[in-house]
Amino acid sequence: MKTVQMTLDKDLIASVDKIAKRLGTTRSAFTRQALKAALREVRISELEQKHREGYKHKPVKRGEFDNWEAEQVWMEPCKGEKFVGISSLSQIKIDPLLF
Repeated sequence: MKTVQMTLDKDLIASVDKIAKRLGTTRSAFTRQALKAALREVRISELEQKHREGYKHKPVKRGEFDNWEAEQVWMEPCKGEKFVGISSLSQIKIDPLLF
């Protein structure tokens, strides 16, 4: 690791120190984690923008994904359940060759 010097305002330092203490970590470790998270967010934003640009240059055509409609599985909840839960999933027959 390399030591770097940063200029931060007092309120930000106080907030970081408070959270770091609550999490049982150090200011440096918290800052490293925060910077890594920020870098991930920037990368995700860049990929999302690239994805949007791709669809602008080549929009989806009508019916392009219709053949996938039959591949979707829409399960009804089991009697008495409000959502599809584990007991509902047990009704599905899974081909062991798929895994």
